[in-house]
Amino acid sequence: MPYVNIKITKEGNVTPEQKRQLIEGATKLLADVLHKNTKTLVVTIDEVDTDNWGIGGVPVTELRKIAKEKAAAAAKVEAAAAKEEAKAKKKAEKEMAKAAKAEEKAKKTAEKEASKKAAKEQKAAKDDAPKDAEKPAKKEKKAKKK
Repeated sequence: MPYVNIKITKEGNVTPEQKRQLIEGATKLLADVLHKNTKTLVVTIDEVDTDNWGIGGVPVTELRKIAKEKAAAAAKVEAAAAKEEAKAKKKAEKEMAKAAKAEEKAKKTAEKEASKKAAKEQKAAKDDAPKDAEKPAKKEKKAKKK
């Protein structure tokens, strides 16, 4: 008569339905793999307190505590990293906005300078043009109006 003993820790709060599934699964596994008669196969489940179960020389209770502390420390480090990342992102956004403003200001200044230069060139061209050339143009305008 085959006998299977499953040991689990009590901390898991295993439900009766989960235990039923373990018993059913172990029974099916032995029947499928070893071709055992399911009518004579016995499966027991023992729930062991974590203080009575150790791995690597350390009780599971302590291992769980250590794991929780490590997870909390990792979460703290992750939160600090996320905070630093957000801070760096905000700083970069400010720098980008500042650069965009400076670029816009430089563009406006360049446009003003170009406009001033064009106005000066127009004035210089007008000043350099002979005054006699203006008279026929004025006469032509007057003639068109009539």
